[in-house]
Amino acid sequence: MKITDIASLPVGENPHQVDARVAYDTEHAMAVVITLQPGEELKKHITPVDVFFYVLEGTGVVEIGDEEEVVGKDQLVESPAGIPHRWFNRSEAPFRVLVVKVPKPTKGTRIL
Repeated sequence: MKITDIASLPVGENPHQVDARVAYDTEHAMAVVITLQPGEELKKHITPVDVFFYVLEGTGVVEIGDEEEVVGKDQLVESPAGIPHRWFNRSEAPFRVLVVKVPKPTKGTRIL
């Protein structure tokens, strides 16, 4: 058994310049916990694999393709491969989301 303390993981470098910590990384899948402070957002980008997002804390706005929705704790959002997407924190509190990429991408994310 392996137990990971997410808060103790280092913040990884990323093009979005936000708190992103790799929580799980194997040959089959990858999971990252992203924390957006009030006013922070991700740049619009495209991933080469399907992604699902599970909201851990707070309220955020997700944009996938031409759709935009406000989501909160314990909601799961699916994002298909090849569709532009991004997150915004327009609230007054931190927003945390678990990002799971399956299968693990062999190509990088493309920033738009």
